[in-house]
Amino acid sequence: MRLRFVLPLFLLITVSTADQIKVVAASDLNYLMHEIAARFERETGNKVALITGSSGNFYAQILSGAPFDVFFSADIEYPQKLESAGLAEKGSLYEYATGKIVLWVPNASKLDLGKGLAALLDPSVRRIAIANPAHAPYGRAAVAALRSEGLYDKLNTKLVFGENISQAAQFVQSGNADAGILALSLALAPEMKSSGRYVAIPESEYPPIRQAAIIVSSSKSKATARLFLDFLRKPEIVKLMDSYGFVTPQK
Repeated sequence: MRLRFVLPLFLLITVSTADQIKVVAASDLNYLMHEIAARFERETGNKVALITGSSGNFYAQILSGAPFDVFFSADIEYPQKLESAGLAEKGSLYEYATGKIVLWVPNASKLDLGKGLAALLDPSVRRIAIANPAHAPYGRAAVAALRSEGLYDKLNTKLVFGENISQAAQFVQSGNADAGILALSLALAPEMKSSGRYVAIPESEYPPIRQAAIIVSSSKSKATARLFLDFLRKPEIVKLMDSYGFVTPQK
C-alpha cells in the first residue's frame, strides 16, 4: 500500500518541474524558431508556445499588457524602447543576430537575377511583395534598398505589402506576386529553397537589420525565459542560426 502512494507523488513532483513560456518572434524567424523551440523542449522538458508575426505589432501588444514571456524582434529599437519603458526585464536585452535581405523568385520565373534589383524593371513583373514598412523592419530595408538603387519611384506602384515578411513570402510562393524582397532566413528554409532562387542584395544598400530579444518584465516564468535565451548561445544553436543566413554575435 505504501508503494501505491509514493509512486503518484513522485510523478506529481516530476511533472511540476516543467514550465511553459509564451514566445513571440519576428516572422523572419518562422522556420528557425520552430526548430530551436523543438530542441529546447526535448533537452529541458519545458514547453514553448510560439507565435510569429510582425515585430511592430508585438511591440504594440506588449505596450498594451499582452502576457508574453520572451519577445524576439527583427528591429533592436523595439526591445530598447520596451527596456526604457520598464517593460523589459532589466539586463535581459540580447542582440542575437543581424539579418539580410534578398530578391527571391519562383523557379519558373524568367527574370535574370544577375541584374539584382534592376531585374524588377522587366515588364513581366506586375507585383513585388515586401513586408509592410510601417511596422516590419524587413519592409523598411526593402524600401531603403530600392531607393539606394534609384528604383523606388519606378516600382512603388507595383509593391504589395504583407503584414509581415512571412506573408510577403507567401504572396510570391502562391503566385500573387512575381517577385519578393525577403529575409535571407526564409529563402534558405527548406520549403522555399526548393521552390525558388534568390540573389543577395548588397548590405551597403540598407541599414543593418539588428535583431534583439528581451524578457517581458511581467513574465511569470522568468527563470525558464532566461534559460531559453541562454539556449540560443549554445554552439549548436549558433551553428543552426548561421545556416539560416544570420550573422550571430559570436561571429
